Amino acid sequence: MNRFLPAAAALFLVACGYVGDPLPPLANVPLRITDLAAVQRGTRIVVQFTVPATTTEGHPIPPPLRLDLRAGTADQFEENQWAESARRIPPAMAGECNTKPGQESCPTARYEVPSADWTGKEVIFGVRSVAGNGKQSGWSNFVVVPVVAPPEKPSAVTAVTVQQGVHLTWQAHGTDFRVFRKTEGADFAPVASVKKPEWTDSATEFGKRYTYLVQSIVSVGNQKQAESDLSDEASIVPRDIFPPLAPKGVQASTAPNSIELNWDRNTEEDLSGYRIYRAEGNGAMEKAGDVSAVPSFSDRKVEHGKTYHYAISAVDQAGNESPRSAPVEVAMP
Repeated sequence: MNRFLPAAAALFLVACGYVGDPLPPLANVPLRITDLAAVQRGTRIVVQFTVPATTTEGHPIPPPLRLDLRAGTADQFEENQWAESARRIPPAMAGECNTKPGQESCPTARYEVPSADWTGKEVIFGVRSVAGNGKQSGWSNFVVVPVVAPPEKPSAVTAVTVQQGVHLTWQAHGTDFRVFRKTEGADFAPVASVKKPEWTDSATEFGKRYTYLVQSIVSVGNQKQAESDLSDEASIVPRDIFPPLAPKGVQASTAPNSIELNWDRNTEEDLSGYRIYRAEGNGAMEKAGDVSAVPSFSDRKVEHGKTYHYAISAVDQAGNESPRSAPVEVAMP
């Protein structure tokens, strides 16, 4: 007996792996779109959704990917009948979908569909994706948009600095408006919904640039809204042009060789200090000195036997000076 036969048999068994059943072929059907959204904006209907990057099996969609967006009306909605009669919207997204490892979806697709043909009607939007192999996803969620005459675009948007912040005014009919604001290094974001064509932005800082947009909003029922086109931009860099209040409670008293003044402290957050004005006898008021935010002053440039008048103003960090206080009179004995 050949002693090599058992070893050869063992080697054969190790080298040959198990052969299983063949894997079924991939279906390669694109994922269904589930976040279709649409809103009327001016003379257009803006439609957006996230384009899927994978199939139902988690594999890349065979290119080229095609988007089948449709819009139509229906008295009684039935999916197949709607699809047959609905208008195909020309593609608004071109090229392949380039994704990074671990990224589940492509960028958002955006369409702007003219609304005039559906004014006074409810238009229904749906979308599906079609792979390069011809396989198509199911229809997305359907969105109903009641179309109205285009809401009026706000005009003459004006921004001015007020003590409370930045005050906006604009011209437009209607009772509902949305305000957007952009700061340096940031994008526009909604900051207010108001009922009148004016709004004050109290969350501003002096020296920073702010840019605003306004749009009109019209309710179309069922908690849906139509939007106007965005207004032209209005920008402003608010500056502090507002003086403090005049100091109050000024009192004067004599000391052996001076006149001592004190008054109530101002409460402005940006207070820098106070300015002292003095007149000798019936003469004109002249500046006698500046002091810090401590509400007191000692006038040592006085002479016995003379009468003096004093008034105080407050000065803020921007250099704005308040009106003067009511004058006080004091005689140096």
